[in-house]
Amino acid sequence: MITQGVDAVLTIVRGIRSRWRCHDRQHVEEDSKVHLGLFKRFTLQELQVATDNFRETNIAGDLGIGQFGKVYRGKLADGSLVAIKRLYRPTSYGHGEFEAVGDLINYICFHRNILRVIGFCMTSKEQLLVYPFMANGTLRCYLIGSSASKPPLNWPTRMQIALGAARGLSFLHERCDPKIIHRNVSPSNIFLNEDFEPCLGNFGLAIEMAYKDDHAITETVAGTYGYIAPEYMLNGKFSEKSDVFGYGIILMELINGQMAVVDVMGIHEVKQLLNEKMLDNIVDPKLRNNYVKEEVESLIQIALLCTQDKPEHRPKMSEVVRMLQGNDPAERWVEQELDLEIGYF
Repeated sequence: MITQGVDAVLTIVRGIRSRWRCHDRQHVEEDSKVHLGLFKRFTLQELQVATDNFRETNIAGDLGIGQFGKVYRGKLADGSLVAIKRLYRPTSYGHGEFEAVGDLINYICFHRNILRVIGFCMTSKEQLLVYPFMANGTLRCYLIGSSASKPPLNWPTRMQIALGAARGLSFLHERCDPKIIHRNVSPSNIFLNEDFEPCLGNFGLAIEMAYKDDHAITETVAGTYGYIAPEYMLNGKFSEKSDVFGYGIILMELINGQMAVVDVMGIHEVKQLLNEKMLDNIVDPKLRNNYVKEEVESLIQIALLCTQDKPEHRPKMSEVVRMLQGNDPAERWVEQELDLEIGYF
């Protein structure tokens, strides 16, 4: 990990003018019915009850301990399961920042493949964020080795995750105004609900960008190593096509069943094996040949397109969605789009 952004809400809203301000903080802290934007304000007592006073045994598995806080599995009074992030050093963020609720957070919460925020709690000593509980954790825990509790994902589930993640990114890039660049597309930030429907989360590094701008430049490169696009790694230049690159790496890992597959195998080797129709050397052996050959070939082609060295050669995420749905064959793209030159590896 090169850098980790702070919590989704706290960091994205940094610099966004607050639309709703609390005029009587003492009153608000005691009133769980007060809402800021779409988010419910919980009382600390509600969340203490939900987590059995933040009992260590309620730390939420692979989601549980992060750089900026612990995540607890909780059960609200209405019976709904939630994930509650308890920040380590809440005062460092400032109350005003925590209260700021911008349009950005509000409208991205409407998409089924974006992890939504349910609510929050703020006191003089505590700052907590409440999310729906993702019963199947993150995609990362399925790529670092299966276990009795987390058996290998079957092929239809992998296809579902690929399509859902693509839809979430397409929404951020092409249906939000201004568009949103995630900048940390990785398996750790793809959350899986009880039906293995993926939700893209952890927007701590996300940046808004006007539609007229095709890229931006930062002095500090941020994100998860292995998923960072070459132009961003080398020059600090990023765009929505940087997210596309990270998505392409995830596709390869979904196919192969393990993380860091690119470091082990290499994109050029993947391309060669595809051309030689040696899919068994690419596909996760834990699938035991229970996959659809045509879908695997298409997914590999899409992954190769997404991880091309030049960002202008990568498809948009909406085009990736069409390819995954079979409405725009990936083969046509491969034929049109050059010889898939990939200089990063």
